Amino acid sequence: MIEIGIALAIAGAALAAGLAAVGSAIGLALPGEAAAGLISEEPEKFGKALLLQVLPGTQGIYGFLAAMLILQKIGLLGGEVAEVSASVGWQLLFASLPIAIVGLVSGMFQGKVSAAGISTLARRPEEAGKAVILSAMVETYAVIALLVTLLVVTGVTL
Repeated sequence: MIEIGIALAIAGAALAAGLAAVGSAIGLALPGEAAAGLISEEPEKFGKALLLQVLPGTQGIYGFLAAMLILQKIGLLGGEVAEVSASVGWQLLFASLPIAIVGLVSGMFQGKVSAAGISTLARRPEEAGKAVILSAMVETYAVIALLVTLLVVTGVTL
């Protein structure tokens, strides 16, 4: 049963990193396309467009952090691999789900908001700060999901 526990924990780490990264990749593509069009006409807006474009990339980072915490907890990162029961493996797998799911969804939606912000930047560059704030609001739920994942993972005892 020890092997099943390790496998479940690794699956949780993979879900956290993988799904959040997919959300970020999709989220980065949408405003990236919009920014490419904008800077072809107005290259001086590159810096503001870049800020809006990179915002959805954080979900992938959050998923990576959660995965590293899970892998460290079970000893796969520079330590002795712990004996992980199936029960603990399931706990770690379920602990990964908040950031995995919310990272996937919020990354995609933050990309949509950022792409809309780039449209605002094209028409009214003085409103770029408001566009950043609107995009950052979507981020709030990714941060909450990361905190839930971190709290649950640290609460699991081996």
